[in-house]
Amino acid sequence: MRRSFVLTVAAAALFAGPALAEGTVTIASWGGSYQEAQSKALFEPAAAATGIEVRQETYGGMSDVRLQVQTGAVTLDIVASGSGSAARAAAEGLLEKLDYSVIDVSDFYPTLYSDYCVGGDVFSTVYAWNTETYGAEGPQSWADFWDIEKFPGTRAYRGKVAGALEPALMADGVPPEKVYEVLSSEEGIERALDKIRELKPHIAVFWSSGAQHAQLMKDGEVDMTTGWNGRFDNAAKDGAKVAYSFNQALLDYDCFAVPKGAPNLETAMKFLAEISKPEYQANLPLYITYGPTNKKAYEVATVGEDLLRALPSHPDNAGKQLPISLEWYAEWETVASEMYQEMLTE
Repeated sequence: MRRSFVLTVAAAALFAGPALAEGTVTIASWGGSYQEAQSKALFEPAAAATGIEVRQETYGGMSDVRLQVQTGAVTLDIVASGSGSAARAAAEGLLEKLDYSVIDVSDFYPTLYSDYCVGGDVFSTVYAWNTETYGAEGPQSWADFWDIEKFPGTRAYRGKVAGALEPALMADGVPPEKVYEVLSSEEGIERALDKIRELKPHIAVFWSSGAQHAQLMKDGEVDMTTGWNGRFDNAAKDGAKVAYSFNQALLDYDCFAVPKGAPNLETAMKFLAEISKPEYQANLPLYITYGPTNKKAYEVATVGEDLLRALPSHPDNAGKQLPISLEWYAEWETVASEMYQEMLTE
C-alpha cells in the first residue's frame, strides 16, 4: 500500500532566507528507516532551501513505474531505485535522460551515476545474524550462510532476483571476480538457483522490503538473513540482536531516476541537482549508515571517524566486497527474474 505525505517549506528560515516557491515534485521511495533517513537528510532541507514542495510516496519499485509509463498515467517525478533496476528500466525506455547541465556530478565517483540515474547513496547487501543465536562471531562468508551444520537455524532471503544470485555462486565456490562471468548464461543462472534450492528448506521467509528484513531480525523470527547494512544498523539501535559482515558483501548504490513522462520534469532536475550537493549527502550517515556518492561530502562531513569507518564505501570495507555489475543487470535481469520467480513457486 502506498503512503503519501507532504513536506512543507516552513523551515526555510533555517536556511539562507525564505525560499520562493518553485513548483512541486512527487518522490517515491521504499519507506521505513531508509525513506525516513532520506527525508531528514535530503528531502526536507532541500525543500526548505529551494521552495520546491515535495510530496512523498512509498512504492514497490520499477514495476510501478513500468505500469505508469505503459498506461500513460505518470504521477511520479522522481523515484529511488537500486542501480541494477534502474539500468534495466532505462534499457526498457521507462526513464528520462538526466540533464547533467543542471545536475552537477563533477565530484561524484564516476561509477556512481549513469545517463538515467544519479547516485544517492552507497550501500551493501550483507548477511546478518542473530547474536543471541550465534554470538558476535557469526558467519564470515556466504559459504557459512549456507552451512546449516555449522550454523543451524532458519534463514530469510530476498524474494527478488537483485542481489540474490551472486551470494549463491560465491557460496558454491565461485571466486567473486568470476561471478558475473558465470551468471552471463542461463546455465550459470541455473547453477545459482540450484544452490538456493539447496538452502530453500531452511528459508522461512523470502523478504520483499528492507523494512521487512529489519523487522525479522528485531523480532528474532529468523536466525540469519540477507539484507541492507543500514537497515540492520538502525534495527540494532532499536534493540535488535543483530550483527553483519562486509566480507563478500555486494557493494551497490541507490540512485534517483525520473520516470518517462514525469509531469514536473524541469522541477525534478532542479531538485535532483540540490540533493546531489555534498552538504546534503554528508548528513545521510547521521540517519542511516550508507555512504555518500559525492566525494566532497567526506570533506564537509561532521560525523565522527567511527561512523565513517562503518560506511560501506570506506576503503577498509569496500575492498572486501563485490561491486554490482550494472551491465549484467541491464542484459540479464529480465531473464534471471523470470527464472527466479519460477524457482520460488516450485
